[in-house]
Amino acid sequence: AGMAARVTVLPAPRCMYDDPVQILVAGLQPQQAVTVRASLVDESGELFQAHALYRAGSRGELDLSRSPALGGSYLGVEPMGLLWSLQSKTPYKRLAKRNVLTPFHVNIEVYDGHGDMSNLLGKCTNERCFLGEGVKRISVRDGRLKATLFLPPGAGPFPGLIDLYGSGGGLVEYRASLLASRGFVTLALAYMAFEDLPAMPEVLQLSYFEEAVNFLQKQQQVKGTGIGVLGLSKGADLALSMATFLPGIKAAVSISGSSFNSFIPLQGGGFTIPAHPYDLEKMKTSDEPGIVDFSDVLVDHRDPATWDCRIPLERSLAKFLFLSGRDDRNWKSELYCQDAVQRLQQHGREVEFCSYSGAGHLLEPPYLPLCQVSIHKVLGMFVYWGGQWREHAKAQEDAWHRIQAFFWQHL
Repeated sequence: AGMAARVTVLPAPRCMYDDPVQILVAGLQPQQAVTVRASLVDESGELFQAHALYRAGSRGELDLSRSPALGGSYLGVEPMGLLWSLQSKTPYKRLAKRNVLTPFHVNIEVYDGHGDMSNLLGKCTNERCFLGEGVKRISVRDGRLKATLFLPPGAGPFPGLIDLYGSGGGLVEYRASLLASRGFVTLALAYMAFEDLPAMPEVLQLSYFEEAVNFLQKQQQVKGTGIGVLGLSKGADLALSMATFLPGIKAAVSISGSSFNSFIPLQGGGFTIPAHPYDLEKMKTSDEPGIVDFSDVLVDHRDPATWDCRIPLERSLAKFLFLSGRDDRNWKSELYCQDAVQRLQQHGREVEFCSYSGAGHLLEPPYLPLCQVSIHKVLGMFVYWGGQWREHAKAQEDAWHRIQAFFWQHL
């Protein structure tokens, strides 16, 4: 009340996290210089902020989808810049959603002048949800399975997906809940560093992942035409192994992954794929103390001595989509993806590959800001992930559309 400017978020102040919005400001002076700031506090109490300098139009209006930012966290016309450029006050924090039942509240404030945040002109809140209207979240402890099932509203049948995160472990739900909100039955699956699952298992059992496929296939709302799997990092090579050895998998998405088995041996019926050899002596500590760069620790994947660690994905009848960032500082994912794509093509298999310049390792759902460095929960070290802010944001938007289109097409 009594504020000079009106700030609105269209089409509505409440939306899904992966929805773009239009931010409008009305009631300013013509050509007025203003600073627009976004802030959100995550579940651990960490503050993330971004700001940009703007100039109002001739009628005192400002539309972030049309007006260029003149400075601040980003430059130029970036309708969602305030979200993708959010940065934590404490360095090296990653914005992630732990409890998908609650939204993130993004506060948007407009201040008079450039850079001086003393005179607040107007504000509003954008509520960004991770669980769509009517989507059910069901905790799964079935046999050995530790997972969360997300069911879209309605009888379906819907395509079924298994969602795997990386070697940081835990049960990560926010990507699965967003996909369920877009019409997929999704099973977020934990496989290490969760409850009684060890932080660094000596071996992973293919049968565990098979249980997950069987569980999903038994759900009434799941289409009987096959299951999809998507994985990030270590989860990506597991997704490829599932697509290779489990006939129920019809489509697999590898995000920042590799076509060899990394770090932990994988045991199947009568065979074991050893972990690809690595040498931790080759870890580089960067210019900033205490941050490690892992990109050189792996023995060269073209060396035939490592080939027993390869996943024989050319045997698979599944469809594949590979996504990688060319600025991945954690993993040479572009190189590893090219290797996988070549092997599949040599065997006449269909494969899609998208490599993003300026994108880092952690390709996440859109508008989650870039995280260049954060703590690796299992290793207990700060790790370089790479990525450039704007390019990474654009890559995440594109990848998200591609992933959904790919699964709709093949499931």
